[in-house]
Amino acid sequence: MSKQPVQLVGGADLEDCRVPLVAEPLTADQAERLAPSFKALGDPVRLRLLSLIASHAGGETCVCDLTEAFDLTAPTISHHLKVLKEIGLVTAERRGTWVYYRAEQPALDLLSTVLSVPQGVNA
Repeated sequence: MSKQPVQLVGGADLEDCRVPLVAEPLTADQAERLAPSFKALGDPVRLRLLSLIASHAGGETCVCDLTEAFDLTAPTISHHLKVLKEIGLVTAERRGTWVYYRAEQPALDLLSTVLSVPQGVNA
C-alpha cells in the first residue's frame, strides 16, 4: 500500500471506485486506493470522532466539544483528527483560537456506495 493516502474528495482519483462491492469485484488498484480510508475508520476513536462530527447539529463541531467526549489527551485527539483530515473524511477551519471540523459528505457518500447493497442483490 502506498504511504501517501489518496484524498477521498477533490480529485478524480477514486471516481472508478464508485461501484458497490457486490456489483463487481474491486481491482487490486481500487482496493489499494480505498483501503487507507477504511483503515482510518478502523480505529474506534477515529470512527467515533467522525460520527460525532457528522451527527452534530449544523454539520460541524468545535474541537473543544470533541475533546470533552473522550478520556484522552488533546494531542491524541488532534492526531486522530489529523488522520481523518489527511484522508479527506473531514475538513477543518480555524476561527480564532478554536478549530471547527466538518464531515465531507462526498467522502462519506463514496465509502457508503462501495459498501452498499442495492435492493434485490444477494450479497
